[in-house]
Amino acid sequence: MEITILETRDISIADILVLYKANEWSSASKPNELYNGLLNSETLITAWEEKKLVGLGNAISDGFLTVYYPHLLVLPEYQGKGIGKLILDKMQKKYSHFHMQMLTADEKSVEFYKKNGFERAGKTEPMWIYQGNEH
Repeated sequence: MEITILETRDISIADILVLYKANEWSSASKPNELYNGLLNSETLITAWEEKKLVGLGNAISDGFLTVYYPHLLVLPEYQGKGIGKLILDKMQKKYSHFHMQMLTADEKSVEFYKKNGFERAGKTEPMWIYQGNEH
């Protein structure tokens, strides 16, 4: 299995929806908003096995001080193969010097992020106004 990591916006909405539906993320129910949101992110990193989209991550940033990583997904059958780490490493090449890198991790991904240097943000509590269920 050869995985190619790209910083590209040359990606179809159909490929994105396959990835999000396979991971049961509720944003797949808003395909146009999801697609436009990803394309308008400061950074969009994709992972490909030949022409098959197998993962992606995005970043929203002020460009200088703070970056937020809202999405990092890998097709379930490709999870545990280091693809998420490749995507995160590509983000770190760009943002590791920022004062604050933020994300929200759910149960399944907490250990992954801890292994990659993230930690609970002091005594903070995640808060949101959210129109989905879990993702």
